[in-house]
Amino acid sequence: MYQTIQNVRVWGTPLENAVSQAVTCAKHGNVVQVLLMADHHKGYSQPVGGVVVYDGQISPSGVGYDIACGNKAVRTNLLYDDIKDKIGSIMDEVAKRISFGVGRVNNEKVEHELFDDEDWYVYKQIGNNEHDSLQALARKQLGTVGSGNHFVDIFVEESTGAVWIANHFGSRGFGHKTASVFLNLAQGKKFSDKAAGESMDQAPTLLDLDSELGDMYFRAMTLAGKYAYAGRDYVISQVLSIVGAESTFEVHNHHNFAWKEIHGGKEYVVVRKGATPSQPGQWGFIGGSMGDISVIVRGKDSPENRDAFYSTVHGAGRIMSRTEAAGKMNWKTRTRSGGKITTAQMREAIQAFGVELRGAGTDESPFVYKRLQEVLEAHQETLEIMHVLKPIGVCMAGADEFDPYKD
Repeated sequence: MYQTIQNVRVWGTPLENAVSQAVTCAKHGNVVQVLLMADHHKGYSQPVGGVVVYDGQISPSGVGYDIACGNKAVRTNLLYDDIKDKIGSIMDEVAKRISFGVGRVNNEKVEHELFDDEDWYVYKQIGNNEHDSLQALARKQLGTVGSGNHFVDIFVEESTGAVWIANHFGSRGFGHKTASVFLNLAQGKKFSDKAAGESMDQAPTLLDLDSELGDMYFRAMTLAGKYAYAGRDYVISQVLSIVGAESTFEVHNHHNFAWKEIHGGKEYVVVRKGATPSQPGQWGFIGGSMGDISVIVRGKDSPENRDAFYSTVHGAGRIMSRTEAAGKMNWKTRTRSGGKITTAQMREAIQAFGVELRGAGTDESPFVYKRLQEVLEAHQETLEIMHVLKPIGVCMAGADEFDPYKD
């Protein structure tokens, strides 16, 4: 059950800095309701794990820079016994063939029909020559995973032994630049102007959906969503090829996005940042840390789920910042100072949990996240847990991989 704090509905244990951000969101624009899922923590302008429901408005800062970040998970036709003796070589091949961080590790060009989508015209309207460079960046990065908390994982379902594959990333540099463009335009700046200094606690940037700029943002965001879906589809197909498997069931969701939805017979814009849509019967993937379970869930038709505007968590939720966990990085000398978690501690914990790890820094270690089961318990009236998955292989960008587009 949730509690209400200054008109904000809060699931789980309230974190003061995230609640403060949510209260700020509630004071700006045509707000219908603000919610915090149980995995909430502080974000940029709108907290991660935060949901803001608007009447006729959309928030580029609420959706954030990693537009359409989300997950795809597939159940394969393999069982654990089919791969248990070769999981190490499988993860070596995943790290070799899938591109993490900024660049590509291969020269494979990924073609897709979305590059002919009519909504690319939005960028010609607002950016003239920048349209070509943005599409070139999008083509270059399609199918790359990025860094931060973005991953490719292989799981075993605890009850059946079925092998699952999942990934987590969004629209990469294309989405990041799209967010920057519209935040600039909303402030009266030009497409290519340098972004102004920003505060994590600044009020949300709002656009009327029926305005020219609001309509263009919605179309651009939708295009970034198609791009993210295409990227996750491509990466999953590559991993299926590596393990020699076929998909028998798929779950695919964004969790940084704005949707037009009907609630109580009226259309609203629901902006979810780090929150999974969870309509009755809708399937979703919720990831834990690399040393914890992940789950496949389905939304309930319940009063509490309606009160949540059919939203739920997207992960376990951080309890330690990246800098607190890993220390401060000096990119000139490529050395770190400080940090509460050592690489040895992280690897010992992962080995004990039975995971083959490739890449990752201590800022993504199990120690920096809540336990997923505790988070899910706060939402037990809103969702059903359909499949419990244990990671056996985790691949992420390297500890010192710089990526300006990470979540």
